[in-house]
Amino acid sequence: MNSRLRNVLIAAGIVGGALVLAVVAVLLRPSPPQSAPPSRTPVVTTAPVVEWSEPLLVTGAGSVRPSAEIDVTPQVGGELVWVSPEFVSGGRVAEGEPLIRIEDSDYRNRVAQARAQVAQDEVAVLQAEEEARIASDEFRRFQARNGTTGDPSPLTLRQPQLDAARASLERARAALADAELALARTEITAPFDGVVRSETADIGGLAAAGQSLGRLYAADLVEVVVPLSDADAGLLTGVWDLRAGSADRRLPARVLTRLGSRRFAWDGYVDRAEAALDEQTRTINVVVRVPSPFDPGLPLDAREETGPPLLVGQFAQVEMEGRTGDYHLIPRPALHVDNEVWVVEDGRVRIIPVEVVQTRDDDVFVRGDLSAGDAAILSGATVVTEGMQVELARDREDGA
Repeated sequence: MNSRLRNVLIAAGIVGGALVLAVVAVLLRPSPPQSAPPSRTPVVTTAPVVEWSEPLLVTGAGSVRPSAEIDVTPQVGGELVWVSPEFVSGGRVAEGEPLIRIEDSDYRNRVAQARAQVAQDEVAVLQAEEEARIASDEFRRFQARNGTTGDPSPLTLRQPQLDAARASLERARAALADAELALARTEITAPFDGVVRSETADIGGLAAAGQSLGRLYAADLVEVVVPLSDADAGLLTGVWDLRAGSADRRLPARVLTRLGSRRFAWDGYVDRAEAALDEQTRTINVVVRVPSPFDPGLPLDAREETGPPLLVGQFAQVEMEGRTGDYHLIPRPALHVDNEVWVVEDGRVRIIPVEVVQTRDDDVFVRGDLSAGDAAILSGATVVTEGMQVELARDREDGA
């Protein structure tokens, strides 16, 4: 046997041995583990439907503004001779408290002159009345002596002179009243309990009639204007029937502000809704009033420190008591397209159309054919049909 044939046989033997080993390895390999094919039934997560019968809470926000604010302006001019120490920015003043006094010497002189004129005209009236009486007596004696009849002319009885004297007296009395009024106006008093927002009055300065010397706002009441959507405004019972300042029927409200990391609250009420829709934001302004805003706010934490007052210009959150009804509370993910809630009953889907009453944070208040405890689908299915079979996620975990 030559060498070429021997090499061929050796190569064939190697290849054949390798094939035999490969076949043996395949036959002796362990069988792969058997598993059931994955289920095509969707696995969904659910949350229970909660029954809700308490009043809905309507929330909003706005800036605190005074219920009344005026410019402090004198009605007469002159030099400022006295300014109240409370008439400074942030000062608190009471109704009727003097704020500013204007030098009144000229006005006192005018009152004295007017009084003298009144006294003079009173004497003139007495003289005219006496002359009219004498003229009337003389005319009657003349008729008796001459046997004549008829009515005398007003000039014969001096009636026009008497009327002129009386008119002059009335004019003098009116001038006296004007002088006394101008004198009284040299002292400016607070028209209500208020807080001074700003002032520009100094002793020795000159003030003209109508010149603003400061601004004063009412301290007994503040307002918060809260813009609401028409849906939220509609949740306030009888809001359109409210009349400004009326105490007959008030909707409770609460105003909350933050000072640093702390929050404080004041009790108030919904006073009215403004009659016009905001053309830019398409919202309705609801006005909430807070009595006694300078009373300390109620702390919303456990600390018992005295709270701050409710300041004008401060940004505040507002909570208003809304309508009461039979609603259901569901998480926001439970509300699907076309305002549908998908409920799982006995492993199958029931599609329930609902009316959305209010959306607040992550909660939705709805009305519909729901019951407390219904399992509303949150996730796991994007499209469902009525009666479609699903599996609850907790059931899958229990069976794992």
